[in-house]
Formats: sequence, C-alpha cells, structure tokens
Amino acid sequence: MKKYLLLIVAFSASLLGKKPVLQEAKVFHDQNVTGWVMSEKLDGIRGYWDGRKLYTKNGFIIHAPKYFLDHFPPFALDGELWIGRGMYETIQSVVLDDTPSEKWKTVTYNIFEVPYAEGNFRQRLKKAYRWFMKHPNKFVKIIPQYDCHSQSDLLKFLKRVVSQGGEGVIVKNPEPNYFTGRSDWVLKVKKYSDAEGKVLQINPGRGKYAGMMGSLTVQMKDGTVFKLGNGFTMKERLHPPVTGSVVTFKYYGWTKQHKPKFASFLHMRSVTTLEGEIE
Repeated sequence: MKKYLLLIVAFSASLLGKKPVLQEAKVFHDQNVTGWVMSEKLDGIRGYWDGRKLYTKNGFIIHAPKYFLDHFPPFALDGELWIGRGMYETIQSVVLDDTPSEKWKTVTYNIFEVPYAEGNFRQRLKKAYRWFMKHPNKFVKIIPQYDCHSQSDLLKFLKRVVSQGGEGVIVKNPEPNYFTGRSDWVLKVKKYSDAEGKVLQINPGRGKYAGMMGSLTVQMKDGTVFKLGNGFTMKERLHPPVTGSVVTFKYYGWTKQHKPKFASFLHMRSVTTLEGEIE
C-alpha cells in the first residue's frame, strides 16, 4: 500500500508542477561504505521522468525535443541531463530554454535511479537496462556503478574523477528498496563543498583589476555575508553578475569568523534555477 501511495503522490505532484518527492544525498563524512556502489556525480541538470513528461527536481517542465524523449518508458526515471564535465552553464542554457534548440543533440540523459521500481538498487537499474535494450535511444545512458571495497577504494576513484575534471562521487548502499528524501544510504563525496549566495554589492577592483569588478559581496542562505573575489575570469570581471543574482562558489571549510574558507566562484545561476535544480 505504501508503494502505491508514493506513486500517487509523485504523479499528482507532476500534474500540479510541484516539486517531486525524490531521493537526496547527504554529505560523506568518513562513513563505512564498504560493499556499497560508487559512481561519478555529474554536474548537469537533474531530470525526473514521471512516465509521461520530464521535469526538473523542483517540478518545472523540461521542454525536451520529441526525438530526445523517443522510447522513454511508461515508468519513472531519475537522471542527469549532461553535456560534459565543466559544461554546467551550457547545459543550463540548453535544458532550461522553453524553445528546444539544435544543441539538444549534444545532451545525454544519464540514469542513476528508477524511482518506485521493485527490488534493491541493482534490480531497479536492471529494469531501465532491459527497457532500453528493447527500445534503444542514443541519448540515454545509465551511469556506471562500481563496487566499493574500502574507503581507500573510494578515495582512489574520487581522485581519478576529479583529475579528469569531474565534480565528485556518489556512494550508495545498493541493498534497500527505493526510498525518498535525504538518507545516510546515499552520500555525495567531493574534494570541496559548494554553496549559493545572493549578490548584494559589486566591489571595484584595484591594481591589475582597476576598472573592473574586484569582488562581490555575497549573502548565503544562513545570513552569512562575505566578499567573494577568487575564481573569476577577466571576462567575468568585466561583466560581473548583477546585484540580486545568485552565484555558486566552492569553499574548504569555515574560518573562525564563520566565513567560507578559500571561497572561489564557480558559476552563476539562471533565474529559473534559483530554487536549486542542482546539488
């Protein structure tokens, strides 16, 4: 009965354009993940297929071309719309455009979960494998999952992913049946943390940055205000994010003053992703 209630909730949410109830990852903090599976965490736009239409994780319809969705199944899928490593701004502009462009032909849909399917994680993924073996779609891929034999195994895999320009790794306990919400059974592993902040002020540069933006005064969701001055290209300093926009930055822990340590600009969010389409 619980499974059918979850299906009804997810279907109703999609019809109303509400945020679908999905699985979410917690942050890895040296937990024992021996016997779990690990995969690359792709830096794209999360796409939830409810069996009829494709949505962002916050419930906005994704206007994918008909050919892209060819042979998608009548059951739910969860995955990442992705072009390549370091291509976040490109995938954002393509996927969140109401009018599909030819650039969709460079996008792939990378499946990492089959929501509400029966069985453990491996069994759920097999359902997607079997479907697309019979109904091929060149734009669909299933993210490879690798066995994690130890924490050392995980760190080696993370190092390889990061060295290739990847964002990080997802580790998952493959045994439980499907569940929703944030859980200790799904963890994201990164070399750094990232967060978002609203631009309060554009601060002028000095020296080699004279006449350009030197830093941004940014406010995080918890109210923390700090200056973000690293990670910008010269082009971004000449044309900085506007006041009121939302930027994403990476950082390595916190200072004693509770400011993000070694903060560095990553990218700017578009208006349609202010609620956080990506983790």
